[in-house]
Amino acid sequence: MRSRTQLVKDFVTFPIRAVLPVQERRWGLTSRPDERFEYVAREIRGRVLDIGCGRNNLFIRDYAGGDGVGIDVFRYEGLGEEDIVEDMTHLPYADHSFDTVTFIANFNHIPRSERDGEVREAFRVLRPGGTVVVTMGNPIAEILIHRLVHAYDSLLSTKLDMDGERGMDDEEEFYVRDAEIVERLAAAGFRDIRKRYFTTQWGLNHLFVGQCG
Repeated sequence: MRSRTQLVKDFVTFPIRAVLPVQERRWGLTSRPDERFEYVAREIRGRVLDIGCGRNNLFIRDYAGGDGVGIDVFRYEGLGEEDIVEDMTHLPYADHSFDTVTFIANFNHIPRSERDGEVREAFRVLRPGGTVVVTMGNPIAEILIHRLVHAYDSLLSTKLDMDGERGMDDEEEFYVRDAEIVERLAAAGFRDIRKRYFTTQWGLNHLFVGQCG
C-alpha cells in the first residue's frame, strides 16, 4: 500500500501520469494500472476469481497473493491454457467456489448480449456473503485514454493497448454507464451495491462493490 507521501504525489501528478506512455511504476510515480489494482485490492478477501485478467495475470499474482484464479477469453502474454475460458457465461467452477469476483477495467468489453449471463455466473460461483468488484472510468476519460494509448502504440510501437491487440467486438464499448452496471448487478442478485471513487485519479475512475446473497 502507498504511503501518505506517495498518495499526495500521485494525486498531484495525475494529469501527467494519465498521459504517460508507460504501464509500470516509474520516476517515483505509481502507474495507473497499479493504482487501479491497489484500489480493488482494498475490497477483496479470501479466494479471488479475476475475470478478464489480461497479460500475465497480474492482479492475482501481485495483489491477491496468488490466492485465486485469473481467466480471460484471449491468450494474452503470460497466460496458459488453464487461464483461458472461451465462454464466460458458463464458468468451469462449482457453485460457491470463491470469496471475491473482480471485473477490472473490462466490464465494457463484455459483449452487451452476454453481460447479464456473466454477472449471473459471478453470483453463482461466489460463496454467500461474497463480494463482486467492478471498475469503470468516467466516459470522457475512458474514450480519451483509449484513443491516446492507440496513438502511442501506432507512433511509438509500444504495447499499451490490449484492446487493439485483441480487437474490439461490435458489442463492446469504450465504457458502460454506471446505471447499467448497478442494474445488471442487482438483477443478478447482488445487494448493498456501493460506488467508490479513486481519489488519486481525481474521481475519474471508480469501482462498484456488491454483496452476494
